[in-house]
Amino acid sequence: MKKDVDTTKIVQQHCEMDNFFTGGFTIKGAHAEQTQAEPDESAVEAAAELEKIAEEVRQCRKCELGSSRTNAVPGEVNPNAQIVFVGEGPGADEDAQGRPFVGRAGKLLDKIIEACGLKRSDVFICNILKCRPPGNRDPKPDEIINCLPYLQRQLETINPEIIVALGAHAAKTLLDTNKPIGQLRGQFHEYYTGMGRPPIKLMPTYHPAYLLRNYSQDNRKRVWEDMKKVLEELGLPIPKRNKK
Repeated sequence: MKKDVDTTKIVQQHCEMDNFFTGGFTIKGAHAEQTQAEPDESAVEAAAELEKIAEEVRQCRKCELGSSRTNAVPGEVNPNAQIVFVGEGPGADEDAQGRPFVGRAGKLLDKIIEACGLKRSDVFICNILKCRPPGNRDPKPDEIINCLPYLQRQLETINPEIIVALGAHAAKTLLDTNKPIGQLRGQFHEYYTGMGRPPIKLMPTYHPAYLLRNYSQDNRKRVWEDMKKVLEELGLPIPKRNKK
């Protein structure tokens, strides 16, 4: 009986989280989705460079993950994105498909993106590691060292206005800090590409997988508060709750 009650509670919690990030909001303003113009030359060049990086990732054997993976997961989608989401590393579903954030955590990320009035195709999604660590273990330092140049080149190519670091590993790696995610999230930091450009604003927040494991209204509201700051920084309208 106790098991049945717990299962029902978990299902209810996930339904509430889905509603929080999608069903309970309406978009105020004109930016319900980004307008798609004909790609300019710089966007075409960026797409070509990202594909070149992706092919290098698929051929990479710099560490043991290159031999244990099913597919490398370079990242996707928009080479002209204002926002780049960076996670920790691929999981089993991502390894099987060769695409980032397509499992349960990915579905929640999609809902968060949609709650912002955007589509997956409006942003770029990738990870610190481009191959799945066995058993979804934490990345090893040498794996991060070998993989990080690919991510750095992707960020240099896209040159987004904001990076959203999903979880502790992404935030600590990009910011070169040991501070916990709880201290980092909720405020903008600066990420330097090393290209002589101004720094890119970086917003750390909780990983969607963390939300699934540690469901609470406080945690999901913290993520939404972080995303509202991202929208405000970009000058995009912030979705409001329906009061019906």
